[in-house]
Amino acid sequence: MRIYLVGGAVRDMFLGRPVQDRDYVVVGGSEAELMRRIPGLTRVGRREPVWVRQGEEYTLAPEADIHANLASRDLTINALALDEDGQVIALPGAMEDLSARVLRPVAAANIMADPARLVRAARFAAQFPDFRVDVSWEEIARAMPETALGAVAAERVGAEVRKVCAAPAPGRFLRLAAAWGGLQPWCAIWHAAASIPAGPKPYHQESLLEHTAQVMDACAGDPLAVWMALTHDMGKTATPEEFWPRHHGHERRGETLAREWGRRLRLPSAWIQAGALAARWHMAAARYAELKAATRVRLVTELARSGLLFPFARLVQADHGLDVREWMEEDLRRIQAVRLPLHLQGIGKKSGEALHALRCAALAPVSQESRSSDRR
Repeated sequence: MRIYLVGGAVRDMFLGRPVQDRDYVVVGGSEAELMRRIPGLTRVGRREPVWVRQGEEYTLAPEADIHANLASRDLTINALALDEDGQVIALPGAMEDLSARVLRPVAAANIMADPARLVRAARFAAQFPDFRVDVSWEEIARAMPETALGAVAAERVGAEVRKVCAAPAPGRFLRLAAAWGGLQPWCAIWHAAASIPAGPKPYHQESLLEHTAQVMDACAGDPLAVWMALTHDMGKTATPEEFWPRHHGHERRGETLAREWGRRLRLPSAWIQAGALAARWHMAAARYAELKAATRVRLVTELARSGLLFPFARLVQADHGLDVREWMEEDLRRIQAVRLPLHLQGIGKKSGEALHALRCAALAPVSQESRSSDRR
């Protein structure tokens, strides 16, 4: 039995990047032998058994040797292994692609056999912005039947999207997804976005696709903010062409689309809520200084309740160049300081109305003039 460290851990060692998780492949061994060799393993997974221990993951290779295992992988830069003696085993061309910073598939057949690898390739482009994407990926994407990619488990696609949102250049994923036919059907809504104007001039010069990608990149470092950037203008994809370049009412349309897309990707409820709130409120937040007190109360309390105030403020700054964080924090402090008098408590709907009125009144001293001067 031979045990090899494989994939991303070996790749990142050569790139000088921190190694997070370590994946091992076991060749020529059984489960019993593995358990004797590596104490403390826990078996997880149903279809394909995997054993884990403190950030380590072990799988039994179905292939006869490590070379065959590497030949079955997705990208050449991941077709690397380190044996127990510290010797490197690489698929032919893998080290050259790693040195040249090229994202290249090992073989088109490997991607066709597991279409989720196509989504993963686009995610790697976001994760490694200094790597060139080989043209063969687009050829594979064009040849991929929609039914094949559509059969991939939603949880796998959703997991890749979340990793994209944590990547340093998330907008690159969106650009590739559109160029590759929208990774049908998962990102189909973005396929036509390159031909939709983001808005009227002089506010927007670029397409909806490029605007969204740019806002995503500006939010890099905050995964929830990136997801909110990805969803904030989704409603514009549903604007009838005769109304372009204007997109009246896209906030409400976008709220519905963002919620539906998040559910389809099986994302956590917090992410689904974040996408919907971004779509609904991003335009209002751009006029924060002019909003009525009642609107500010609703916006700030909903964001605070969902724990989304900071990522939302990051989105607004990336989208509109306006820093609303301090304004919203100030309003939140005033709102939270409000206490309902005893004589107004316990009277049902009237208590809620009274509390809302007191909160609105608490914001009144913050004048629009002072906020406008802060903005300048």
